[in-house]
Amino acid sequence: MSKEIANLEPKAVWENFYKLTQVPRPSKKEEKIQAFMMDFGKSLGLVTEKDETGNVVIRKPATAGMENRKGIVFQGHLDMVPQKNSGTVHDFENDAIDAWIDGDWVRARGTTLGADNGLGVACAMAVLASKDIAHGPLEALFTCDEETGMTGAFGLKPNWLKGDILLNMDSEEEGELYVGCAGGVNADIEFEYDEVIVPEGVSPFKLVISGLKGGHSGLEINAGRGNANKLIIRFLKYITRELDVRLAEINGGGMRNAIPREAYAVVLVADENIEQLKSAVKKYESIYKYELGAVEPALSFTISETDVPASLIEERVQDDLIDSAYACPNGVIRMSDSMAGMVETSTNLSTIKSSKGVIFVKCLLRSSVDTAKDDLVEMVDSVFALGGAMVAFDGDYPGWKPNMDSQILAKMKEIYESKFGKTPAVLGIHAGLECGILGAAYPNWDMISFGPTMRSPHSPDERVNIPSVQKFWDFLVDILKNTPAK
Repeated sequence: MSKEIANLEPKAVWENFYKLTQVPRPSKKEEKIQAFMMDFGKSLGLVTEKDETGNVVIRKPATAGMENRKGIVFQGHLDMVPQKNSGTVHDFENDAIDAWIDGDWVRARGTTLGADNGLGVACAMAVLASKDIAHGPLEALFTCDEETGMTGAFGLKPNWLKGDILLNMDSEEEGELYVGCAGGVNADIEFEYDEVIVPEGVSPFKLVISGLKGGHSGLEINAGRGNANKLIIRFLKYITRELDVRLAEINGGGMRNAIPREAYAVVLVADENIEQLKSAVKKYESIYKYELGAVEPALSFTISETDVPASLIEERVQDDLIDSAYACPNGVIRMSDSMAGMVETSTNLSTIKSSKGVIFVKCLLRSSVDTAKDDLVEMVDSVFALGGAMVAFDGDYPGWKPNMDSQILAKMKEIYESKFGKTPAVLGIHAGLECGILGAAYPNWDMISFGPTMRSPHSPDERVNIPSVQKFWDFLVDILKNTPAK
């Protein structure tokens, strides 16, 4: 059924999006999509280049009579978040995305769709291939590895691009123009432990938190959704204290920038406490559903017998992990004072994974205020350092400060009001758009981020609204026709 999306309107956009769904492009495995984009640009007879980092640029001259307009730089990222449901068989490095039409929405079967940022890339491709759209000088910048490190944005060299206006097409609500974004930093935490022999008289069980919605750890951090890692840790805190349960393995979350949907732990309990452990699982499932049922109706907490593990995590480190992760800040820390309804500062306890003597914990810290981000760094560092973990921070990237006097912002507001009869919302976004990093390399750029309507990016519930794509495309074409003169 996947190919049916190629016949949606605007066809020029959806045909290209379908092609993108057929090219595997998980973050850090982008060779195939980079080659695809290089071939695409060259097939149009356009100047097409790739830099050392893996960014691709395709340049298209102005149409007749538009040579005096300011240069536009389209920008989107080539990679996608590779998330799938536990029962879905899919190899993101080799398999195409199976997209399908669900009423007014396009979804994927059991995986992320890749509309983030495939729709933005597809729109740029449609303009590059067009024969009848008026526009000034165009450059399409397709960056690499946005989702796991913004590697392409960080690696972009000054003076490679010549445009004046950056149109980032990586926002997710039609009718909204974004003029600022949060910066972020990664926390990498490690607990080293000795592997302990499994004693006699104990039985192994697997505890599984599942059914959570997950989602984007910036855009949806204020949605009140459950964090599977926090829920499993909360239960482990209780049962290690009350039943002297021992931890053998823990694994939760998949991507640093996704709210964890699933987590599991393998524990061992004294045979005489098995029934109490099972009762505790039922009790906590009821607690979690009571607290989160309105936003997490599919939440499930289960216990099942499992194989005896090869070893246990030493008790001291087990307790340090549980205490530290329990105390780790998670979710919204502060709302913005300057933009109503916008999250200023947040953190996401993204992943916890034990393997061969090391427990790896990852968090993503975000803030549109750099000093608040620095404060959050110290908070997370303190929590885990007190637990004896090694803590490091990397991937720090700046926020994007709004410019309310922007010329392209004024023009886009004017076009939108004339075309659709209402004023677009002008906002900041609590996510790591590449604009902040790109603007550091090209401080002359006048930047706006916008896009069609999407829901639940970074999760298998990701979907894009079909009517919003048509509206976004019509708006984009009019912007190109009315680009300010130099």
